[in-house]
Amino acid sequence: MVPKTVTSKLSVSPQIAIDDLPALAEAGYGLVISNRPDGEEPGQPDAATMRRHAEAAGLRFEHIPVKSGEIGDDAVRQFDAAVEGESGKVHAFCRSGTRSASLWALSQAGKQPADTILQTTADAGYDLKALKPRIGNSFATKMAGYPDGLRANAARHDVVIVGGGAAGIATAASLLSRDSKLDIAIVEPREEHYYQPGWTMVGGGIFTQKSTRRTEASVIPSGVRWIKSAVRGFRPGDNVVDLEDGQAIGYRALVVAPGIMLDWDGIPGLRETLGRNGVTSNYSYETAPYTWELVKGLKEGTALFTQPPMPIKCAGAPQKAMYLSCDHWKRSGRLANIDVAFHNAGPALFGVKEYVPPLMHYIGGYGIDLQLESKLVGVDGPGRKATFSSKSGEVTRAFDMLHVCPPQKAPPFLKDSALVNEACYVEVDPTTLRHVRYPNIFGLGDAASTSNAKTAAAARQQAPVVAVNLLDMLAGREPSVGYNGYGSCPLTVERGKIVLAEFGYNGKLLPSFPKWLIDGTKPQRLSWWLKAEALPFIYWNGMLKGHEWLASPQPVDKVKAAA
Repeated sequence: MVPKTVTSKLSVSPQIAIDDLPALAEAGYGLVISNRPDGEEPGQPDAATMRRHAEAAGLRFEHIPVKSGEIGDDAVRQFDAAVEGESGKVHAFCRSGTRSASLWALSQAGKQPADTILQTTADAGYDLKALKPRIGNSFATKMAGYPDGLRANAARHDVVIVGGGAAGIATAASLLSRDSKLDIAIVEPREEHYYQPGWTMVGGGIFTQKSTRRTEASVIPSGVRWIKSAVRGFRPGDNVVDLEDGQAIGYRALVVAPGIMLDWDGIPGLRETLGRNGVTSNYSYETAPYTWELVKGLKEGTALFTQPPMPIKCAGAPQKAMYLSCDHWKRSGRLANIDVAFHNAGPALFGVKEYVPPLMHYIGGYGIDLQLESKLVGVDGPGRKATFSSKSGEVTRAFDMLHVCPPQKAPPFLKDSALVNEACYVEVDPTTLRHVRYPNIFGLGDAASTSNAKTAAAARQQAPVVAVNLLDMLAGREPSVGYNGYGSCPLTVERGKIVLAEFGYNGKLLPSFPKWLIDGTKPQRLSWWLKAEALPFIYWNGMLKGHEWLASPQPVDKVKAAA
């Protein structure tokens, strides 16, 4: 190990050996910092082992792990505090030393100019020019003394929308339909836009995979600026959104709609085997076609379907995959030879009691083994085994097909922000969708703290509410319209029939059609047509274009009175 000197106090290097620790102590070092996550590569000593040997050598030890390319502000602050808090010399290491050098460089932003910082790291052997926008922005912000926290040349917009999914695009379109002169920017790093409700139909062999995807550029409303970057953090007191590429974007009003994150790593073994070994999921564009491939190919054996704890996108989707699969096996005369089980981590088949009887009818008709409060905790793809935990303990089951709904959580950049509640969702008033602490911030979609079902149908109703109330706020008025918690879950119980679940806060039924036309508590063919034909058209040509079909916002007083 050869330390590379960054400053008179700090040196960095690639991974050090346990035997290097006494030499560091003899050289006058007082603190060793590891910036490597445990298990990053085979043979790497873990942090606990390094700490034990460091302390035995008379050194303090800090573990501040960061993944390559994912250095967050919290890690930078921890690193800076650790170095500044040590009276002696400090040595930091990672796999190559680059992350440690980067943490130091970022910790100096605002203390000295970017060129000085980058020359210092270059002299130590680390070319960190890619960090210049992020370092330079922080320095300019702190040194220029602008009261709103922006650089002199930073962009400012009337409205900044974080998230270019269904909720974000619909909100932008609804805003422009009311005021075409608004200066709106959408922050979205992805180049593809997906109609996610269609993936159930892809997995059932009804839709093509391609029909659910369009380019992000094609759905961004005309006149809206698309900022193709990821969010690093929020400064609500300064009306600023910080981006990963170093930009600082100012706003008069902010809409936070980044969606919810699929945690494929939340179940050990899942990511490694997803899309092969009989393991699939309709929650992924890439693997939904594999679901249909498995369904078509299964002649006999065991098929397992899973649902994790709430919250998740479209709580009915795990069941939809199961019912469509069973229907195909039934039509092809194979269902009797296939053991089907539904492992649901929740205490009930569905959260609204009125829809449970028709669903239980299909559970019984298809011969499905319903396992409630049974949570998937591990997958052995090559061995074709799945492990579940329940009140009675763990059980491992063999499978020929496993359809997994992954656990889900809010995006990481929300976790440590000032915008969220304890569950890390954007904390908004459930009726007005206005932030409870920051009056010029609104939240909607899957990342909002509202208790409604997380569905595209919910976002379709929420977007006009946010649009109207945001414009009220800009005009100095109080929010005038409200959201009643509406969500819709078209449960595809068989090919050609759907139980159309429509409900709001506290499970209140909120049907869109008269009962004589569509009785949502019964499987109906007209509901199937709605799902297969009408809703995709409404999504692409209505919701994303600012046409609020079946989604006109209602006065806030009327909504509260009807609750």
